[in-house]
Amino acid sequence: MAKSVVARILVNICRLIVSLTFIFSGFVKAVDPIGFQYKIQDYVAAITDAYNTGFFHDWGSLIAAVAIAAFEFILGIHILFAINRRLSSNIAWLFMLLMTGITVWIYFDNPVSDCGCFGDAVVLTNGQTLLKNIALLAMTIPLAVKPLIMPRLISKPNQWIVANFSALYIFAISVYCLYDLPLIDFRPYSVGTNIPDAMEIPAGKEQPQFKTTLLYEKDGQRKEFTMDDIPDSTWTFIDSKTEQISEGYVPPIHDFSIIYDGDDITEDILSDKEYSFLLIAPHLETADESQFGEINILAEYAKRNGYRFLCLTASNQEAIENWIDVTGAEYQFANTDETTLKTIVRSSPGLVLLKNGTIYEKWSHNSLPGLDEQSQALDRTEYGSIAWDENHKTMGKALFWYIIPLLILTFFDRLIAGLYALVKTLKDKRKKLRK
Repeated sequence: MAKSVVARILVNICRLIVSLTFIFSGFVKAVDPIGFQYKIQDYVAAITDAYNTGFFHDWGSLIAAVAIAAFEFILGIHILFAINRRLSSNIAWLFMLLMTGITVWIYFDNPVSDCGCFGDAVVLTNGQTLLKNIALLAMTIPLAVKPLIMPRLISKPNQWIVANFSALYIFAISVYCLYDLPLIDFRPYSVGTNIPDAMEIPAGKEQPQFKTTLLYEKDGQRKEFTMDDIPDSTWTFIDSKTEQISEGYVPPIHDFSIIYDGDDITEDILSDKEYSFLLIAPHLETADESQFGEINILAEYAKRNGYRFLCLTASNQEAIENWIDVTGAEYQFANTDETTLKTIVRSSPGLVLLKNGTIYEKWSHNSLPGLDEQSQALDRTEYGSIAWDENHKTMGKALFWYIIPLLILTFFDRLIAGLYALVKTLKDKRKKLRK
């Protein structure tokens, strides 16, 4: 009897930890599918350099990102609600066996700096990831051995509702975040962030050393330069790369720089006391051109009101000129590190509103602000102040429409099950009395 109680407690503690970990892991990936897509591309690039273009690199990695996030979330829900207990427990054990094997490779080979298992919400070292997966693997074993010990939170006839509703919900979240922007921004460039402050190193902290390499081309010859040795305007910018060359305290933002016509204008942008619109497009060659009309209207609005409108890209001059030819863009272009641009906003192109170095708002190209020649100056519109709680409101609504229906369903399911059990007990007593 004592062993049975201990086994029941152990299994259900493991069930709670494993299920909540899977739910959290799947959810934070689902709200930032493009971020997880980048991580998958890093993994695959570590295996083969040939996998860097084409359908499987772009669409294949995105489909995989959405599918893996949904799989983890749905599996977590199945274990939490004890849906298909045997199957769910065995899948969880096999999945953790696979993931532990992968993290062993990551730990020893170090192809990526962090696994991305919790997106940007919780960043773990490769060693921490390995320990976490070993612990989860150990906790899935009792689930696989004694799955029927887990009591169902909802009756078997109604489990299909929870399963299908959860699948529909998590896929809808990913689609929404692909169309717009992540519901929660875990990255260092979230709305309200002051970029200069986020670049500072606290007093007493050891400063890390970074090296930014700029690749330029002239007369068919390519050459690398440092930030202290930028060539004249006769050279054409090709690409830039920032790498850490010594350890130390790493501030949340450490690689933000803007190069315009060979000059570093980062300080000029961040100290501007007026509004600045920054159009973010890591690669103009693959950026969405469908909203170029709205973008051009915004650029005209900015020019008329005395605001800066600048496109930041890692593309070369040829790609910039092609973008201008296709879209009719009349705004200026500057170069920034590709990884930095991908981190700032999960949209290509995306739009950032900056003032005094502080991020006031960010938009996907699918949800640009409605500003045109009839619009007032920014300080007289809803966009003129920091949108502190916009993400929180959207996130609150998203959770409300998932958690509340599940709670209602669970309540009525347990109520009906309890009434059914009560009626059955009364009938049994009545039969005994008749005898």
